Amino acid sequence: MKVNSGFTLVELMVVITIFAVLMGFGAPSYRYVTNSNRISAEVNGLLGDLQFARSEAIKEGGTVTVCPAIAPYTACANNSSTWNNGWIVVSPPPASTVLRVQAAFANTKDSFVSAGGQTAITFDRNGFGSAQPVLLNGSVVVRLTTIPNSRNWQRCVEVVMGGSIATEKPGQGNCTWTP
Repeated sequence: MKVNSGFTLVELMVVITIFAVLMGFGAPSYRYVTNSNRISAEVNGLLGDLQFARSEAIKEGGTVTVCPAIAPYTACANNSSTWNNGWIVVSPPPASTVLRVQAAFANTKDSFVSAGGQTAITFDRNGFGSAQPVLLNGSVVVRLTTIPNSRNWQRCVEVVMGGSIATEKPGQGNCTWTP
């Protein structure tokens, strides 16, 4: 008696069809997860550096500034409200020591821009926030957008004059959706 080893063409086609259907469902959700994780990491990077700057200002009893910068990340960029090119955390003059550096985003489709054109956020020795130019409605909103531009892929970091810092989705706080 002859025993067949292997599988038939019909069995192979059934397995390929099942695999294609599963990939059709899995690929879009994988894209959502990877975009969501990347956006969260970028927003949390700025959030963490702002919280660090506030705590350093309180601890050292002086002002600490967070501002957009460009490579080699040794000084604030002149009149730039574009944060996706990187930013630095700087102690007050005369030393003006760079305390932390965030390099430019790897994904060039992401933009991180201050909604009011603010070029720096400064915390004083009491932890209160201020900005250059001045705070709009008592807060600074830095908005992250990416391609495709939709509500799902937009986040904001908001710094309130009192010093509180939060991340928001469009429709929360002062984070408005801009198509």
